[in-house]
Amino acid sequence: QVRLAESGGGSVQAGGSLRLSCAVSRYSASTMYCMGWFRQAPGKEREGVAFIDSTGRTSYADSVKGRFTISRDNAKNTLYLEMNSLKPEDTAMYSCAADFRRWINGRDYGCFAGRSLFDYWGQGTQVTVSS
Repeated sequence: QVRLAESGGGSVQAGGSLRLSCAVSRYSASTMYCMGWFRQAPGKEREGVAFIDSTGRTSYADSVKGRFTISRDNAKNTLYLEMNSLKPEDTAMYSCAADFRRWINGRDYGCFAGRSLFDYWGQGTQVTVSS
């Protein structure tokens, strides 16, 4: 069974930076077609933040474009999210997700910010940005 474990969350002031990590165990991160980061604040819907496919192609939500960078290090079996110029509205629980699949029941799900279906999820790491 694939296991994902996030780390790197914390409390920072607006304008600061954090780097989140998502360690993949039991399977190699390189075998995943799509990996991504989601966030959810209390009382709000889960939002897809950033995604990266097996070729290295990335996709970002408009709310984080230019500020966040997703990357993967296959040698370390780890997914990263570099978060810069943080804003109070970035405060949320951040979770990583992964899936081997692109095509599911005849549909091309791709690996873009609009994708929400993933087989594997981490438990999340809290990011709090103060003003």
